[in-house]
Amino acid sequence: MTSKPDADARLLDAHDLALQALREITPVATIGPAAGYLVEDDGSVSLRFENRLPGYPGWYWTVTVARVEDADPTVLEVELLPGDGALLAPEWVPWVERLAEYRSHQAELAEQAAAAAGTDDASDDSDADSEIDEDDLDEDDELDEDDDHEADILHAGDLDGVDIDELDEAASDGMTDDEDDIDDEDDIDADEDVDADEEE
Repeated sequence: MTSKPDADARLLDAHDLALQALREITPVATIGPAAGYLVEDDGSVSLRFENRLPGYPGWYWTVTVARVEDADPTVLEVELLPGDGALLAPEWVPWVERLAEYRSHQAELAEQAAAAAGTDDASDDSDADSEIDEDDLDEDDELDEDDDHEADILHAGDLDGVDIDELDEAASDGMTDDEDDIDDEDDIDADEDVDADEEE
């Protein structure tokens, strides 16, 4: 708070006038005790009173009074002003600038989401490829097993240490020999019958 020696004493003492002006714009309960004054450049005086409004810490009710020549003091202005260290609102920014900033931020978020989605798609594709490869491998294994099984059936060699092909050939040969023996016996019997008829 700055004071000047040439401040008008009648203005400094115009607290009643200042309080009367304050009561016209705000309830009495919101007005605190006197909190000093400030001499303006034009010689007027701003009388300050503590503020009891919630949400305005460090603010002061300020009533500016002045007098012309020998006239009584009069009220020029009544307002609520911030003091040193008062809680202030952010600096005002035009709507056009705020809108541009908002749109820019939304565009950045969209790009980040698209990039994240692209990464997820790439990982999904790699997973799908791995799944396809695994399925192909499984099918190839099954085909190989089937081929081996068919090979065992079509090209059988030894079964439990016995050559099946040789057994088949031996069986065929055995059956041929028996048939030959039977045919020989039939031929002998036929010859004996012929000889017996001739003797008679």
